[in-house]
Amino acid sequence: MIINLTVEIKGNRLDLWLSNHLTDISRSHVQKLIEQGNITLNNEICNNKKIKVKIGDRLQVNLPDPKPLELQPEPIPLDILYEDEQLIIINKQANLVVHPAPGHETGTLVHALLYHCSNLAGIGGVQRPGIVHRLDKDTTGAMVVAKTDFAHQNLQAQIKNKTAKREYLGVIYGVLTNKDNNNNNSNQGRINLPIGRHPVDRKKMAIIPVEKRGREAITYWKIVERLGNYSLVKFTLETGRTHQIRVHSSYFGNPIVGDPLYSNNRSLKIKLSGQALHAHKLTLNHPITSEKIEAIAPLPDEFTKLLNSLRQKNN
Repeated sequence: MIINLTVEIKGNRLDLWLSNHLTDISRSHVQKLIEQGNITLNNEICNNKKIKVKIGDRLQVNLPDPKPLELQPEPIPLDILYEDEQLIIINKQANLVVHPAPGHETGTLVHALLYHCSNLAGIGGVQRPGIVHRLDKDTTGAMVVAKTDFAHQNLQAQIKNKTAKREYLGVIYGVLTNKDNNNNNSNQGRINLPIGRHPVDRKKMAIIPVEKRGREAITYWKIVERLGNYSLVKFTLETGRTHQIRVHSSYFGNPIVGDPLYSNNRSLKIKLSGQALHAHKLTLNHPITSEKIEAIAPLPDEFTKLLNSLRQKNN
């Protein structure tokens, strides 16, 4: 794949500028692309990652096709909420990475799915077979996977066209407040802030203006229960950016409890495997019959224990 870019504002060194504008590619990956001669600067191959780009410079990025991974099925248990010949909806557990990545070459959800679904290999690509959308490693809950090419295309279109509905439950520090002066209901609101790769910490996302390559991100929220200095909140996604709920909540000073990236090391006596964020409900149309499917994922034990503990302290 070829990507053409033009430097429109005062630039920076090549690798940093590219990593800020190619939000799905890490800086180390960008540096490898430069070393391998996959970057041209003003029609000439550039192998110098430290060269500074200038306004008007034209860049061309050649992204080689990923090498196929030889994935071996692994007998990892799955909590199945729904399954037929076209798709499977699972209740993903915490500490489970969705697909192979550096540092997680084995033990992923994809390896488990390949073991459970004999015909999954090759659906939608060799590296992420069947994957329609992702959940973060430590986010639990409902996630749909396609078992045929037709279902994969159809379900991805539902996500893109916002006809599939994804509802999350999360415990946050404090209370979200409605910033919309036209809405008198203080218990619910809408966050519309673009998200992009953090300019310094490449593991994180951040609120980034659209003109600086941020992508539209819209989250609806509603307070379900006040828990003293905490709140149980229902989040509904209109878009699906990486870390969207976590970034939006943190931006207003109400990060998800237990979030290792965005909670600013706030302490909590209850030990959690990850952030207290759970994909509670997934609603979509069956790709063949168009029948409405509503999958509800029960809260994990850790989440329930957290709620019970906060309720006791609040009484």
